[in-house]
Amino acid sequence: MTSAPVITVINGPNLAALGSREPDVYGTATQDDLITSLEERGRALGLKVDFFQSDVEGEIVSAVNRASGGSAALVINPAGYSHYSVAIMDAMRAFPGPVAEVHISQVHSRETLRQNLVTARGADVFLAGAGIAGYLHALDILHEMITETDGGNTLAHQ
Repeated sequence: MTSAPVITVINGPNLAALGSREPDVYGTATQDDLITSLEERGRALGLKVDFFQSDVEGEIVSAVNRASGGSAALVINPAGYSHYSVAIMDAMRAFPGPVAEVHISQVHSRETLRQNLVTARGADVFLAGAGIAGYLHALDILHEMITETDGGNTLAHQ
């Protein structure tokens, strides 16, 4: 029996405070609610979801690099690091499978500083403004990317 493909979900700074941090922007769902939803959607899709959150840039880079060793795809919300972290972008680009960058809020309609998204250059898929549902949509999209084939080649990174 084959094991379920793993999708690693990585959240950046301040996202552990979901539910209490600016609920008018980020909603009332907590990080635990997010993890539960991801695990449920993952099971429904036949995936295993690994979750990691850190407020530290280097730990996020290390988590992406660790995921490169066994995860089929990556969902990442670099949060505030999105706007300037070349290190996270480089790790995302080095990841061997498809990468989806997710933002809970619609970053393009917020302050100008939030509209420069360095890390998005390392993503195959970009989702913003759908709340935590964006993570579930990312799982659906990545599942499709890692399971559909075109002449034996996955559709990722095309």
